[in-house]
Amino acid sequence: MVVGAGPNGLTAAARLAQEGWRVTVFEAADTIGGGSRTKPLADGAVYDVCSAVHPFGASSPAFEALDLGAHGLRWAHPPIPLAHPFDDGTAALFHRDIDATIAALGVDGARWRSTVGSLAADWTNVRHLAFGPVLRGAVEHPFAMAQFGLRAALPAVLLVRRFATREAKALLIGFAAHSGAPLSSPTTAGVGLALAAAAHDAGMPVAVGGSQAIVDALATVVLQAGGELVCDHGVNSLSELPEADAVLLDLTPRQYAQLADRPLPRWKYGVAATKLDLLLSGPMPWTASAIRSAGTVHLGGPAEEIALSEKATATGSVPDHPFVIVAQPVVADPSRAPKGHHVIWAYRHVPNGCDDEAAPNGIEIQFDRFAPGWRDLVVHRRITTAADYGAYNANYIGGDIAGGAMTPWQTIARPRLAFDQYRTRRPKVWLCSQSTPPGPGVHGMCGWHAAASVLRHAARAQ
Repeated sequence: MVVGAGPNGLTAAARLAQEGWRVTVFEAADTIGGGSRTKPLADGAVYDVCSAVHPFGASSPAFEALDLGAHGLRWAHPPIPLAHPFDDGTAALFHRDIDATIAALGVDGARWRSTVGSLAADWTNVRHLAFGPVLRGAVEHPFAMAQFGLRAALPAVLLVRRFATREAKALLIGFAAHSGAPLSSPTTAGVGLALAAAAHDAGMPVAVGGSQAIVDALATVVLQAGGELVCDHGVNSLSELPEADAVLLDLTPRQYAQLADRPLPRWKYGVAATKLDLLLSGPMPWTASAIRSAGTVHLGGPAEEIALSEKATATGSVPDHPFVIVAQPVVADPSRAPKGHHVIWAYRHVPNGCDDEAAPNGIEIQFDRFAPGWRDLVVHRRITTAADYGAYNANYIGGDIAGGAMTPWQTIARPRLAFDQYRTRRPKVWLCSQSTPPGPGVHGMCGWHAAASVLRHAARAQ
């Protein structure tokens, strides 16, 4: 039995159903999706509510094993995976082809190859460590984990010191800033390296039709294997659930404690998100024209500026010039909007529980900075605040869409320090949310590993 029909809950359900388990998934909302929903925006255009671009999804061992492509999921790749503009009208460009990226980085090319390229070249193998529990990986693959961990454990600001050019520094720290943690914090380098390596190996695609296609494909696997999906069915207590051999919760530790009537855990929730979705009558008028072909754009200027803005956010401020992650899905998937129109998806970090009505202004300030004239193209706009995210999904405490802060401790001990981090202390109950390893992202690996824990436990009990 699974509670929560997000990517992790559905992945857990799909794995167990394919193993012959009779699975029922309960979802409180009236549709499946969690952090992977797609909804109408305006005039026939659609937008992704949370997740938009999927380097981890495209390289997920779970999605690969479940063969989601055979169940309707198609990836669409933009001509340029990622761009990072500067104030002088130029931009650093990240290409899926690592040689093309290296050629553009000049004197930092060799350093990029040794720092990122070595991981990307072996990502098919390294991903199993990056997408797995740290403790289990350290025990089962000590040498490989140590090799990866030496760099991954560093603060991002320390790792980028290896580079001389603003372009290489900005690209790497932009990836690391997805963590939502201060970039001077240990383990933030690991986020940047994993994202960059995955992006070189699998690209930075969008799902054709929207991120909803990912969960729809997972749901098809569940149903075809004999599972059942029950929407509009909230669960307020574990005692409400029918008797089951295993209950998997796609919930954060706070929700688990409430359902199990246990004391609230010492679990820290991280920064929140504020998002701006736009429908434009034409392409975004970026000063650096190459950016118009990029699926993802990182706004925030040089690495030092991004580090300062993320540090300010983590300490409770709402900086006027934030780091902004932008997606341009129509560049890869024209089906998202009417012909000639473009959908722009953009979000910034804000303090947890932020109620500052001016928070979206920071996104617009960065648009004014790097794409002057964009306001003249706006057909429709939609703002999602931290409070809106909290109301949208009970897992998003204070607007934290990552299931908990990516502090060094909560990266390793997620949600607690144990060899099996998915199994709770309550018999027959497991967590399978992004509050478990490997953490945030639409990759399904949290659910995949939780289901594996259930299967191991069942095999030992026989």
